[in-house]
Amino acid sequence: MTQLLVVETSPRGNTSVSRHMTRRFVEEWRAAHPGGEVLERDLMETGLPFVTAPWLEAYFTPPAQHSPAMKDRLALSDQLVAELLAADHIVIATPVYNYNVPAVLKAWIDHIVRKGMTLGFDGRGLVTGKQATVLIASGGVYTEGSPIRERDIATQYLRLILGVIGIADITFVAGGGAKAVDLGEETMEGFVAGLAPELQRAAARNNTGIGGAGAA
Repeated sequence: MTQLLVVETSPRGNTSVSRHMTRRFVEEWRAAHPGGEVLERDLMETGLPFVTAPWLEAYFTPPAQHSPAMKDRLALSDQLVAELLAADHIVIATPVYNYNVPAVLKAWIDHIVRKGMTLGFDGRGLVTGKQATVLIASGGVYTEGSPIRERDIATQYLRLILGVIGIADITFVAGGGAKAVDLGEETMEGFVAGLAPELQRAAARNNTGIGGAGAA
């Protein structure tokens, strides 16, 4: 059974452009993958802690030497890694804050980039044969030809991180200019409808296990 992991990051609920992009994507994905399973991981409801010194102590201690307290510290991280490894397709939906991803998404990344689990001790990524789609909602427009394209740190960062853990088949759907929705210049439905062809193409991809980075 094909499995989709949906990682949501926006704190804005029903007013979130990235969450509305996700809804459209998931609808298209279900249509393209009858019988597929969708697992939702809402980081705003996860209570995900930032990395701390005790967490790092557990991280750098060999598993065979873990105390019960160390196991507890890594339990949520272990669960997040298991979700990632079980998925065939990962979709990350995120807004852009100050040119980069929200802190909660960075925290998730810190918990899933794990030596010996998603990253080999030789530096090679272990999360192979999977696809990723990144849905980005931003006030600015950073696509090709934009005068502020060099500020697109979020896309660069997420492409780098996903590549590091072994995911090369990545498609980005850029919802630039999303501030038009907040300003009342465009409806949420109209804005997402404008992205519908890209969302449909991203959702309809078949997992070949052969990577090729998509366009931002």
